[in-house]
Amino acid sequence: MGYEAGIPNDDTVAWLLDGDDPSVRSYTLSGLLGRPAGGAEAVAARRAIMTSGAVPLILAAQGEDGHFGERDRFYAAKYTGTAWQLIILAELGADGADARVRAACEAILCDAQDPGSGGFSTDRGKKAGGGLHSMVIPCLTGNLTFSLIRLGMIDDPRVQRAVHWITTCQRFDDAESEAPTGWPYDRLEMCWGRHTCHMGAVKALKALAEIPPERRSPEVERTLADGAEYLLRHHVHKRSHDLAKLSKPGWRRFGFPLMYQTDVLEILGILTRLGYRDERLREALDLVASKADAEGRWKLESTFNDRFLVPIEAKGAPSRWITLRALQVLG
Repeated sequence: MGYEAGIPNDDTVAWLLDGDDPSVRSYTLSGLLGRPAGGAEAVAARRAIMTSGAVPLILAAQGEDGHFGERDRFYAAKYTGTAWQLIILAELGADGADARVRAACEAILCDAQDPGSGGFSTDRGKKAGGGLHSMVIPCLTGNLTFSLIRLGMIDDPRVQRAVHWITTCQRFDDAESEAPTGWPYDRLEMCWGRHTCHMGAVKALKALAEIPPERRSPEVERTLADGAEYLLRHHVHKRSHDLAKLSKPGWRRFGFPLMYQTDVLEILGILTRLGYRDERLREALDLVASKADAEGRWKLESTFNDRFLVPIEAKGAPSRWITLRALQVLG
């Protein structure tokens, strides 16, 4: 009954569909089984996301101003602030047309987006308003741009400005040249040193990969290609200059949702969605396959559950989210 490459067994699929998580059911139907989005089964699954499971519980904690918790702690309150809830709502497939979800999007665009650059900041500018220019960071920009696109706001000019920030500012340096200088590179060594922060690179690609292929500009395509090559050069989770060493051992433990962190499974999901079937993915794919249990399920190995508003699955137990994502990348 175990996992066979590319073929999810019937029992595993039934387990994904029959659980109490409507988001998993919806993504299984659309992303794994390829059921038509307009079909009655898929439509019912999407609607259920807003009435059962984690999404309505999260939205119940929202304030009247669209924020979750204190307005000025939209990022600092990890992981209960507005920025984090928006990321989780997007990951869970919340309906972006819902007034509460749209209010959260507007709150983030108002308070976190830097008016000057379009990037997203960890702090609000108290005098000028908007996100503080000096506190724009790449992982947050990628995460929030991904979330806003997934929640249906791709045509909003403010979201397009965020996409432009990524295609203009995001770097994929591999410690082979001098560190970049000038804004935004001269503030955070951890983000913009001679070696680009892996998480920032991953979240940038995650955002751009969410854009439908037919709507990707030449600048988006170029950035996707550059970022993908950066990750492939690292064989997903290795040190590119010494492939015998791991970038971070923690990336071999799979979690959901990951917030600003990443792991092998998330990176593979982005690259395979973009159509990459490069031999440099082999070791990472083998790692994923090796973690299936005898029933064709994968465990949740890493979680921020004790810091979320609403817990999502249980650490150490078979995970529908990890199983779904594993089957997608291995298919």
